Amino acid sequence: MKKFLSFIVLPMSLFAAQNAVGQALKTDSFTVSGNCNMCKKRIEKAAQLPGVNSAVWDVQSKTMTVKFDSASVKPEDIRKKIAQSGHDSGPFKATDSIYQALPGCCRYERH
Repeated sequence: MKKFLSFIVLPMSLFAAQNAVGQALKTDSFTVSGNCNMCKKRIEKAAQLPGVNSAVWDVQSKTMTVKFDSASVKPEDIRKKIAQSGHDSGPFKATDSIYQALPGCCRYERH
């Protein structure tokens, strides 16, 4: 009987644990300045913080879409990290020295 119960209880507890993680998973989209596929690679790499499940930046729309665990990372942290890589994202701006270090094709028009 104990073995039978463990076959039922263990999968149910694993399902509950997955559900708890899934409930904390959020999706956010925001604008990130950039121009090309080199920018895309740099921006997406910068967004890969612990707790980020996926990060995709669209070159045409300049939109970053991230899926992340809201219990372990905040959208502001992701945006700050992207700005540190040289790409402005809303209120988070790259420093002039980091921006100037970008390859010429990656230097977007700053506002």
